Amino acid sequence: MTAPRGARGRARKLTPEEAANTKIDRATLRRAWRFARPYRGLLLGYLATIALAAVVAVQPPLVFKRLIDTAIPSQDLGQVNRLVALAVGLALGETLIRLGNRWFGSRIGEGLIFDMRTTLYDHVQRMPIAFFTRTQTGALMSRMSTDVVGAQGTITTLATVSSNVFLLFATLAVMISLSWQVTALALIVLPCIVLLDRRLSPRMVELSRQRMQLNGDMSATMTERFNVSGALLVKLFGRRQSETDAFSTRARAVRDSGIRMAMVSRIYYASLTLMGALGTAGVYWVGSRAVISGALGLGGLTALAAYVARLYSPLTDLSSARVDLLTALVSFERCFEVLDLRPAIEEKPDAVDLPSPRGQVEVTDVWFRYPASADVSLPSLEGETAGPEEAAGEWVLRGVSFRAEPGTMTALVGSSGAGKTTLSSLVPRLYDATRGAVRIDGVDVRDLTFASLTSTIGVVTQDPHLFHDSIASNLRYAKPGATDAEVVSACRAARIHDLIASLPSGYDTVVGERGHRMSGGEKQRLAIARLLLKNPAVVILDEATAHLDSETELLIQQALAEALEGRTAIVIAHRLSTIRAADQILVLDRGRVTEQGRHEELVHSGGQYAELYNTQFAA
Repeated sequence: MTAPRGARGRARKLTPEEAANTKIDRATLRRAWRFARPYRGLLLGYLATIALAAVVAVQPPLVFKRLIDTAIPSQDLGQVNRLVALAVGLALGETLIRLGNRWFGSRIGEGLIFDMRTTLYDHVQRMPIAFFTRTQTGALMSRMSTDVVGAQGTITTLATVSSNVFLLFATLAVMISLSWQVTALALIVLPCIVLLDRRLSPRMVELSRQRMQLNGDMSATMTERFNVSGALLVKLFGRRQSETDAFSTRARAVRDSGIRMAMVSRIYYASLTLMGALGTAGVYWVGSRAVISGALGLGGLTALAAYVARLYSPLTDLSSARVDLLTALVSFERCFEVLDLRPAIEEKPDAVDLPSPRGQVEVTDVWFRYPASADVSLPSLEGETAGPEEAAGEWVLRGVSFRAEPGTMTALVGSSGAGKTTLSSLVPRLYDATRGAVRIDGVDVRDLTFASLTSTIGVVTQDPHLFHDSIASNLRYAKPGATDAEVVSACRAARIHDLIASLPSGYDTVVGERGHRMSGGEKQRLAIARLLLKNPAVVILDEATAHLDSETELLIQQALAEALEGRTAIVIAHRLSTIRAADQILVLDRGRVTEQGRHEELVHSGGQYAELYNTQFAA
């Protein structure tokens, strides 16, 4: 089932011709079956209970037919008691069978949700950082919650179809044995039901797709505005009313789509009910005449009337099953859309480990530009503000080369946008070099396993991220098996232990979302402690002491001195006083290394570094 989409990947309204040609995509069904395949045994049990329930369900009208036509006229109370007891037993049996059917169905459905959700989560974890810089978090969360649950409807619908088919054939078989004429009359409305389905089901599918996209956009808005940073920005700029108005617009669109979908659904199902009522009236009309003429007994008419109600229910469900299946497949398509996006950065099948990394970093003639949007993201995950598809960007790095020997410090200096952070992000493979190579201990980082690469490199950013969890849990994120003694030792080295110990809950203190309950300097020292627990051979510091007061900076400098001892360090800094002891300093300008040397050499050379140095110290 492929619906045309706009340039940004959103579903647009189907034309009447497109709606008439909406079909169930067999390829999507086959992919859905791959997720259901592990539950083959449960599916067999599910189908067995469906078939058994259908056989039991057609028995009660036959019991009551015999009661009316035989037991009552003959005034046989014993037979009346036996038939009533049989009817009660059938009702109890059907209830138990349906309970078993529900157990099988829930195990399959919830298992499918679990498998799909964990598969999506694992796949998203494999995506490069460029994917997350373009994707709206709320839109992604919608895929992993609403769409995954919606995808479950595919299995539910197919199971319902099976149940209705069993019940329909069992009912028709008994009805034909009672009166083929009445049965034929009951089926006259079938073409009307099919025609109604063909006319309204494409519209309902399209409304369902639009509603999913609108809900995703609304979720993205809430996610961005309800985190601490978003809420702070709204308050500082006094935009509460405008944000409320903007959210109301999105919520109104969701509301209106819900009303449209509810009305179309009501028209659809009410029309089906009307068709069933007309058919039932026709059965009573023909059946009553047959009873009067003696061609049919009163018990037979009663049984036929009961079967007609059972006949139209599965017929109605089967006619609407196409709508339900198409709607559920929309959810599957949206999930598969994410799964089909191949990670731009992958581990090679023959990737190797660094058993004992020394920490030598070598960058050879590296050129880099950010990839095209189509290579790293999906327009439908970028929200309603997504622009047209972007081509690869301009060159950010141009022929950069340098070598950092084990245990040395290399500082990256330059104006904003010179490429410092981009260059440092190539070492841990947050991005891959477009040309050239980045090597650790002589091995291209693209030839290393991810596990080996991440264990070799540690990063402390200007704004370290902390999860909404305890201090201890955040620290153990670097080393889950770290002992309490190791955690305390790392915190002492990072000059943060005394502060933690002074808190009422100590290491069990919850830091808040993104660590907002901690100051900037405290978060930096926690990040350094986390890095010490990881114990990497290479450390990258991205302006770790920027925007801090002098006292806090001194504590962090002391912590960094211990953290960097014996490790290769790549340091990005605006405060040149922090890198005077660097073994080499690279000055970047518009993606090129324009100067390289030690602090004293560069100051005396009178170049860009000297200009930056003199400007800072003159200030």
